Amino acid sequence: MQDTKSQIAVEMKNIYKTFEINGLALENASLKVKKGTVHALLGENGAGKTTMMNILYGLCGKDAGEIYINGEKVEIKNPHDAISFGIGMVHQHFKLVENFTVAQNIMLGEEQTNKFGILDLNKIKEKINLLIEKYGLKVDLDAKIEDISVGMQQRVEILKMLYRGAEFLILDEPTAVLTPQETDDLIKIMKKLSESGKTIIIITHKLKEIKNSAEYCTIIRKGKDIDTVLVKDTSENTLASKMVGREVNLKVYKEKANFGEVVFSVENLTIEDDRNKGKNLLKDLSFEIHKGEIFGIAGVDGNGQKELVEAIVGLRKIHTGKIKINKKEIQNKKTREIIKNKIAIIHEDRQKRSIILDMTVAENAVLEKYRDSEFSSKKFLNYKNINKFTKSIIYEYDINPKNSEKMAIKSLSGGNQQKLVIGREIAKEPDLLIAVQPTRGLDVGAIEYVHKILVQERDKGKAILLISLELDEILNLSDTLAVIYNGEITRKFKAGEVSEKTVGLLMAGGKI
Repeated sequence: MQDTKSQIAVEMKNIYKTFEINGLALENASLKVKKGTVHALLGENGAGKTTMMNILYGLCGKDAGEIYINGEKVEIKNPHDAISFGIGMVHQHFKLVENFTVAQNIMLGEEQTNKFGILDLNKIKEKINLLIEKYGLKVDLDAKIEDISVGMQQRVEILKMLYRGAEFLILDEPTAVLTPQETDDLIKIMKKLSESGKTIIIITHKLKEIKNSAEYCTIIRKGKDIDTVLVKDTSENTLASKMVGREVNLKVYKEKANFGEVVFSVENLTIEDDRNKGKNLLKDLSFEIHKGEIFGIAGVDGNGQKELVEAIVGLRKIHTGKIKINKKEIQNKKTREIIKNKIAIIHEDRQKRSIILDMTVAENAVLEKYRDSEFSSKKFLNYKNINKFTKSIIYEYDINPKNSEKMAIKSLSGGNQQKLVIGREIAKEPDLLIAVQPTRGLDVGAIEYVHKILVQERDKGKAILLISLELDEILNLSDTLAVIYNGEITRKFKAGEVSEKTVGLLMAGGKI
């Protein structure tokens, strides 16, 4: 019997792609993926990895090069072509209809009817349930998308592709929005899929997950494939160096914190669930942050972090308690007034809360400052000053391309969008910087840079509230670490006092 893992399932040869605005994206890039394997595609933000997979899935055309599926040369002009060749793609930002059920989303566009032309929902569910059982993709078919977790939504996207007969699955940054537990579940699912003969390509920057899930890894740098390695024989440091082209510090190096006076405090904060009266989302929450302190909050998503941030920045009413910045109460104030009190925020979801995709990079850079006299007068915007300010952020934070101030921000990679947001917020010179998932979707080089920036701001005397689902990030950056569970801060620790294992146990509601 022939070993299927010796067969090449997907091959892309000498791919070139140039975009009118961003220029050359792929230059003579090649990729070979063996059948029935999990193959990682690793690269910095903007390296060309997503462009390469968009070409494979037919979302954009190649300028030159060849594509082979199971040894046969093919032309893929659109996603319909890709699906016909058994290729499915799960995007980083899911393509689901939120007020439809799970089953409706899976079958959308592939509805089965009976002989009378009526939708045969029982037959559809039977087919989906076979896939759920076979691959361990358990999900409630009758639940609405808006009511299920991000991890469950991702399972729906995978089931959508399998329902359409996908043999090759492309997963774009599949763990960027997942909790550690959901990430572990996804890795198990990927392995089960590959063991059954499916071929998986994951676009990712997370080295630990590559080590835990992939058999092979192709590294792309500046549009070129640098190397393909056997993952089990390659260290995380080697992968990082190949990706960035230099040595990368995977650990955060910082001096001992020098705390000043208390800048920010939350006192006995309680928030009720608007949908479920009598249920509290935050329960008598209290903490304080000093000048020169990074205060990290660790917790599984959905334990009150979102509600806390919304309360601080004026997006959610609180029922009891106080929120103070420089001893001034700001609870239940308007967001604009809160910003004036020298609070800046890097939101968890940049595309929903931090930027307007159809606006230019420059317009996004002054979203909260365009009324300032420096940027407007007599109701007219001063684009000369706006562009000058934006260029200073672009160069200071190494945003690419360097001439992007007049481009729509949606044309930038996710990492470069995030750098713009971080630069914009720090430019406000806040007394409190709230950083929620600040490195979400970033590659190791960009993560190293963001961590360095946060430590620098701390060393300048800023108070920083860090909320992250990345446990390594919380442990490495925090001067004070608090664990949140079920709307309560259960324990606090100073830097170096607690292990990852202990924090993980507390995050799950355990006791020590």
